[in-house]
Amino acid sequence: MANRIVLNTISYHGHGAIENIVPELTKRGCKKAFVATDADLLKFGVTKKVTDLLDAAGFAYSVYSDIKPNPTIENVQNGVSSFKEAGADCIVAIGGGSAMDTAKAIGIIIENPEFADVRSLEGVADTKKHAVFTIAVPTTAGTAAEVTINYVITDVEKKRKFVCVDTNDIPEIAVVDPDMMASMPKGLTAATGMDALTHAIEGYITKGHCAISDMFHLEAIRLISANLRDAVQNTPEGREGMALGQYIAGMGFSNVGLGIVHAMAHGLSALYDTPHGVACAILLPVGLEYNKSVSGERYRAIGKAMCVEGIDTMSDEEAADATIAAVKKLSADVGIPANLVGILKEEDVQFLSESAFADACCPGNPRDTSIEEIAVLYKSQM
Repeated sequence: MANRIVLNTISYHGHGAIENIVPELTKRGCKKAFVATDADLLKFGVTKKVTDLLDAAGFAYSVYSDIKPNPTIENVQNGVSSFKEAGADCIVAIGGGSAMDTAKAIGIIIENPEFADVRSLEGVADTKKHAVFTIAVPTTAGTAAEVTINYVITDVEKKRKFVCVDTNDIPEIAVVDPDMMASMPKGLTAATGMDALTHAIEGYITKGHCAISDMFHLEAIRLISANLRDAVQNTPEGREGMALGQYIAGMGFSNVGLGIVHAMAHGLSALYDTPHGVACAILLPVGLEYNKSVSGERYRAIGKAMCVEGIDTMSDEEAADATIAAVKKLSADVGIPANLVGILKEEDVQFLSESAFADACCPGNPRDTSIEEIAVLYKSQM
């Protein structure tokens, strides 16, 4: 079977990378940008780092910030209307996964109006045209939405998240500038960083993994494990390492899929508005324990990337356990809760289990599962 790899046409990395935004827009003949961001980034001046560059160049733009932390169908619909009203011809998405996911959906619908019903984009949508030309500028080191072919939208009415997978949604240009991430608070840095680690680890053990994705994921695990604690302390080196690590993780999992941890985490965010990274961090050791019987031989490589001492001389069982312990320690060190106590309600377990089983990430899990087994996993964290 052939393996497909989809990546940005161009990506910029490192301090000052945002200086490339205006030149990339102008050389393509773009006239007005639709800046998709969120209200907090506007409030705290993060978006301004980019709009100041647009202002200095006299480049016209319109700002859209009606985007929730878990973006909704309504956020996308309003964004489509705002894009049309603005007369824009390109998108600059500034933010975490929420802003970039919303921008992806807007860009797809503008170019493929037959998918105006946002729910019709769930799964693998048969769109014909690439989304509006988009430059994605992440402000968190976690989701890697700037390099993936996925986006996630919340259906408030049905109390669920749905995953959309479309090669036409990937931003043409990613601008990964650690300076855009410097103002992230500790809690958000920790949560998004653990989301990135979950991407890398789930991507490494997923059914669809291949030699190229393995290369990406192991390097991402190494970078994230080495830099997340420092990034939470806001060191320049930690920020830069995490910016690169989360992007590399996205290069991998976008092309081979994820697993049960993300499938279960999506429901928690949709139902309780739990930060996605927090949900992933809590559930990652649970998923690793569950999958150990079928993919445990790959855990040694994960542990080596996390610099687990003495792992080369351990048995497979010992290496797997040591790797899971290292994941738990990293999560605890950056302040993530140990379980779902105070989050998960027993009366919701059945609904959440059904949602997780139906989630687009679930089929990629290395161990085949069931609604009943997922329910047991949820309950183990109460």
